[in-house]
Amino acid sequence: MVMRVTQRGMYSDMISQMNSTLAQLMESNTQSSSQKKINKPSDDPIGTVRVLNGRDTLSSLTQYSENITMAEGWLSLADSTMTSVSTVITSIKELAEQAATGTLTDDNREQISYELRELFEQLISLANTTYTGSSLFAGQKTDSAAFTEGLWLTTNDDTLSDVSFSISGDSDSTVLVQFADSGALSTQPAFRYSTDGGTTWTDGTYSATAPTGMARLELGAGLYIDMDETAVVTASADVNDSDGPWLWIRPTAIYQGDDADTSEVDPISGSGILADSDGTFDSNVVVRVDQDVDLAASGASFSYSYSTDGGLTWTEGNTSSVIASGAAILPVPGGLLTLTADTSSTIAAGDQYVIRPRTAYIEVQISSAQTITLNGVGKDIFGGVYADPDNGGTLEAVTIDGSLDANLFEVVGKLVGYLETNNQEGCQECLDALGDAQQTILNYAADVGGRENRLAAAETFLENLQATTEEQISNDEDVDLAALMVKMAQQELAYQAVLKSSSTIMQLTLMDYI
Repeated sequence: MVMRVTQRGMYSDMISQMNSTLAQLMESNTQSSSQKKINKPSDDPIGTVRVLNGRDTLSSLTQYSENITMAEGWLSLADSTMTSVSTVITSIKELAEQAATGTLTDDNREQISYELRELFEQLISLANTTYTGSSLFAGQKTDSAAFTEGLWLTTNDDTLSDVSFSISGDSDSTVLVQFADSGALSTQPAFRYSTDGGTTWTDGTYSATAPTGMARLELGAGLYIDMDETAVVTASADVNDSDGPWLWIRPTAIYQGDDADTSEVDPISGSGILADSDGTFDSNVVVRVDQDVDLAASGASFSYSYSTDGGLTWTEGNTSSVIASGAAILPVPGGLLTLTADTSSTIAAGDQYVIRPRTAYIEVQISSAQTITLNGVGKDIFGGVYADPDNGGTLEAVTIDGSLDANLFEVVGKLVGYLETNNQEGCQECLDALGDAQQTILNYAADVGGRENRLAAAETFLENLQATTEEQISNDEDVDLAALMVKMAQQELAYQAVLKSSSTIMQLTLMDYI
């Protein structure tokens, strides 16, 4: 079969071949210019997806790296601060050892007290350390100082240890209070006070403007103490007589940050049921009761679900039962939710409760599955006194692991008071307690060190992952220049050949042979 070749068909075929060869050469030229073998999605759809995913991964890794750098700054400063605090405590222990020596005079202890007050001020300054303007130890209240100096009360009468009180005013020295009469404070027993360690005394007075249920003891220069008027005092002239009472108004540090001590439970639906939580919760937990239950029916079982992401997903199929006391205890991540009958004993299917923990810690992500805490809660490290929101905002001395001896600011504050009033026995008590307080600091320093080690490991892993991801992107996206140059030379030669052959063919006509 003979195929007819027309001039038009011949020209069209030649132009198609030239355009195809030129397009290949231009594509290689574009790759040479950009040094990328993927310049548009159609160049390699699968490779494009891998490159975009890789760049998204690199963006996350860059943010993680920035978070690690920031965390290193916070923790490095916290580490050095703990070292400085421990050094100061060692100096305080040396002073306490001297003060507890029986051969020292009251003048000697007074001289030591001057240095101790300076060290106390230094401790407060260290506890208020900031990093780039953010307080390290105030929880999430990073824009304010963690501690402020205040006054607190010490008594040698155990019967007054739980008496509510508040102190207003200021004093540069410890104020010693001694009662001359016995009786309830409501009867206004006579008392006197001294601001120079008991060398001189001033008769005290009671204020008529005391709050209801309180007795206000005026201590001069705008300083006064309000105490529960039902408290009973006993006259004594011996500062070391435990029948006392003697009162020391001495320095302390008041914690102004927030805490992560407790959590609150809010009902989303349902009423008449008391809800309480117990445990350590990292985030909000929503609990949903999935079937009707009567808390008056002991032994009745029911199912419930919980969510840790605000209700987006639920963990279902959990069961609990009513215990004999008319309550139900529901285990959830982080602790327990207890539901107790109040004005009603019925919980309807679908009723929900939200456990809301107090938040004090600042955390940043250092990998897709890891976070690290930057800050600390000062009262759990240094102690002091703190107004718990659940306690009506009343200041109380902080216990650390159930002990007041681990409360650094309280121990040092007491020591200042005892030194300024020449109380050798009190100095010895504080010396013994300083060991516990220093151990608390060392424990926190170890915790910070552990977090720093985690950062170092995460940083190494991140660097390796970043290098691997960049290499993978390069393999998918970057062009092999040497191979490209060879390819371009071949394509250029092919294009020239097409042009030359096409030009030769197009010049040939039948007239050339007639």
